[in-house]
Amino acid sequence: MRLRIQPLLVLLGPACDGDPPAVVPDREPCAHHEPLRSLWWGDLHVHTAASFDAWTYDIRVEAEDAWAFAKGETVMLPPLDASGAGTRPARLDRPLDFAALTDHAEYLGEVSACTDPTSPAWDAQPCQDYREANAQAVRRFGVLLSDPEPQRFAEICEGAVDCLGLATSAWRRARDAAEAAYDRSADCSFTALHGYEWSGTPNVANHHRNVIFRSSKVPGTPTSYFEEPTARGLWQALERDCRGDCAVLAIPHNTNASNGQLFQLDVPVDADPAAEAAFRARMEPLIEVYQHKADSECRDGLSGILGEPDEQCAFEKWRRGPVEDCGDTPGAGGLTANGCVHRLDFLRGILLEGLRYELDLGVNPFTLGVIASTDTHSGTPGLVREQDYRGHLGNVEDDVSERLAEPGLNPGGIVNSPGGLVAVWAEENSREAIFDALSRREVYGTSGPRIPVRFFGGVDLDPDLCQDPDWLEKVDAAAVPMGGRLAADGAPSFLVHALADPGTATFPGQSLERIQIIKGWIDDQGDARIEVIDVAGEAGVGGVDPDTCDLMDGGAASLCAMWTDPDWDADAPTFYYARVLEAPTCRWSWRDCLSLPEDERPGTCWDETPRFVQERAWTSPIQVRGS
Repeated sequence: MRLRIQPLLVLLGPACDGDPPAVVPDREPCAHHEPLRSLWWGDLHVHTAASFDAWTYDIRVEAEDAWAFAKGETVMLPPLDASGAGTRPARLDRPLDFAALTDHAEYLGEVSACTDPTSPAWDAQPCQDYREANAQAVRRFGVLLSDPEPQRFAEICEGAVDCLGLATSAWRRARDAAEAAYDRSADCSFTALHGYEWSGTPNVANHHRNVIFRSSKVPGTPTSYFEEPTARGLWQALERDCRGDCAVLAIPHNTNASNGQLFQLDVPVDADPAAEAAFRARMEPLIEVYQHKADSECRDGLSGILGEPDEQCAFEKWRRGPVEDCGDTPGAGGLTANGCVHRLDFLRGILLEGLRYELDLGVNPFTLGVIASTDTHSGTPGLVREQDYRGHLGNVEDDVSERLAEPGLNPGGIVNSPGGLVAVWAEENSREAIFDALSRREVYGTSGPRIPVRFFGGVDLDPDLCQDPDWLEKVDAAAVPMGGRLAADGAPSFLVHALADPGTATFPGQSLERIQIIKGWIDDQGDARIEVIDVAGEAGVGGVDPDTCDLMDGGAASLCAMWTDPDWDADAPTFYYARVLEAPTCRWSWRDCLSLPEDERPGTCWDETPRFVQERAWTSPIQVRGS
């Protein structure tokens, strides 16, 4: 017998048994509605000029501009001309289906005050320093967010202006822009989700979350690190303020800069650990595994995880070379690429830790779905092409020499990447359908390409499904999709199907190299283990000309595999996710190097920076338990 268990849905207000709240959509029904789900592409981590750091990078792209960009219009990036307008055009060759703008909730009011010449706070020293718009200005504002008990600038917010009131006004303008961008016609051509970023960095370790709402029903003011300086406090505030027709989820990102702190399960002394684990699982069903500050899937060599080395774990690392292993004790300083590196800085370690909690508490707080996004600070959602990388940090990365530089006070430079995209399997392109797919974790992330991937798990599946023209209807009826939970009475089988991104006439896509399934489990000795299994394709096929970056023949236009785990242990909690690898292409940095005469190329063109990358997709895991 197989039991299909519906994942937890983050619903606040009068909803029961995991059903969505009774929101009456203020729109026409979508003309396209597919019960087997269609694929939609988006970006859920986007900053505009309203973010305190983006403004200092000379970004003047407002919310309305960013929404227009997501739909295919042009924006102008720094350097600025004498009138303060951008001079560098940027445009998507393929518009997005959905997005969220996630400006930092912190300093929304202060940015308004400091950049308005009529504001009573204009002459306050922190505002004068801020308008210098340099790395020190960003650091001075950012350092307050590393205090466990943060306080706003007294010179601005105590007497000069009402910072919370200004933040509320800025949030209202952002909401109005999202409402105007949302396509309410039957075309359902674009979905604009409401969101913001909570940006706490206690002990200079990353604790950031993006907060995403299901509908136009949202709290009147975003909760920032100043109001709630802990993740648990944020969740409680969201639960308190987002009620009735309001539904919300939070998405942690950049665990690779958290020194193991972001995924600690902090349980108050008077609280029930199992209840706390369930609370976290309900509020945070996803993780952002990739964005412009690199990959957070895995890192070889960290303690506490057994398994063979995985060469693909070297992909796009923010911190290169040897690092100090935190062991079991979290560190500090990760946001500035300092301190030790912890196994909980990466998806695999976090998922394995969730299995341990499930064994101990009966509840897994980390049944995480996987997404990717850009974290652009230029107001350019979805701008992820290696072939046309513009940087994410405005005037810090507005020419080749700056993009190829080693990072210094500014976080940009050679270690950055174009970031990734969120892929969502949903019945239609509406707020409710996109949010519900995120909540049930039927989503995945890519490092930029638009690679369609389906991943299902079940028992006694037809081994010939890949050859069946009706494979999708049959597997959808008999198995659980990515992000689901499977109660199995026998060895689980998995179907994974992927298509190469065709690209565009200007930027053609690369072929697929192979598909891998990553298995993680806790063995009967209590050890955490990882195994990587190639299930389709062949390593080394396809490629790229290193002198021109032209794509070479080889690889596959599509790959499909059916794989049954021959070593499954019904007593061992286990997860499985798929990783789809393209054949190699040129990294953006090597393309920039090739654009320069050889004798003018900086040292980073010749150091350990990879010249080539294998773009990829990571599916949400399927959690499997013995029935």
